Amino acid sequence: MADIIDQERAIIDPHHHLWDRRIFPLPAPGAYPFEKAISLSPLYLLDQLNADMRAGHNIIATVFLECGAFYRGDGPAELCSVGETEFVNGIAAMSASGLYGRPRACAGIVGHADLTLGAAVRPVLEAHLAAAPARFRGIRHSPAWDADPDVLGILQRNPPSLLAEPVFRAGLAELAAMGLSYDCWLLAPQLPELIAMARAVPDLTIICDHLATPLGTASYAGRRDADFAEWAGNIKQLAACPNVVMKVGGLAMPFGGFPSFMADPMASAEILAKEWQPWIDAAIAAFGADRCMFESNFPVDRGTCDYATLWNAFKLVSAGASEAEKTALFSGTAARVYRLSL
Repeated sequence: MADIIDQERAIIDPHHHLWDRRIFPLPAPGAYPFEKAISLSPLYLLDQLNADMRAGHNIIATVFLECGAFYRGDGPAELCSVGETEFVNGIAAMSASGLYGRPRACAGIVGHADLTLGAAVRPVLEAHLAAAPARFRGIRHSPAWDADPDVLGILQRNPPSLLAEPVFRAGLAELAAMGLSYDCWLLAPQLPELIAMARAVPDLTIICDHLATPLGTASYAGRRDADFAEWAGNIKQLAACPNVVMKVGGLAMPFGGFPSFMADPMASAEILAKEWQPWIDAAIAAFGADRCMFESNFPVDRGTCDYATLWNAFKLVSAGASEAEKTALFSGTAARVYRLSL
């Protein structure tokens, strides 16, 4: 493993998952690349997260993002996702005991609720808060969709234009009224939909995940760089919405079609920084460092690199930033947006 860059810099990882996928079969030959990536980590719980956090960087805390794990096995369907928050709050309590080291895993929790319930989502949100009153921060109900189903594969689950649906907007309004945030994972062609939604719900704090996922696979193969200007223009429009914050990462997933995905040997931090720099620079220039936060998206991003290499890549990309900007990018924005008390 390469030496750790800027080893003492405090990092809050604002986007990771926990799961136990050992009951799922291994992906068949020719399976969708996302399936191959997540199959590399069939078990990712506190021990595995701690091993990554101890790989050399100074991780002080993390935020868990919903991933459909540990739902309740019975009860009302709309409340099953509360099981994930209950489970993760237990993991957070284990970490907060100090028995597992200094980092505070899952200091913030972002769960899932079906926002198409509209105003009827309020009891679900209240149940999440009751399950983790000190840590629950918001909801992710991702609207990711593309006309080409091969882009998302097993993740193609939503109808188109979900963000514009009145009932979905009503669910978002409940989040805003309760002071909760909304994490949004969508694809680059959907950015105009997110811009319109952000303008329509100005009181809602919106976190755009994964740089809005530039595309370079399936019917977008070979188009990623050519589509950069359109993506960057939409990013500037999104940044004009003061209620939106950007998560800077996720480019290690397969959707961008970067050469580093599943490369053998695994790409170095220097290679990753060179591949990702244009997108990261454009996002930070549009939003400013105080509205951007680096994220790991682990263990999903293990299809491209290990945890230590990922953070080294982010440190290389941001080497020219000021000290204040680096503090915001690596910890300050995440602490503020997710209201973490450390």
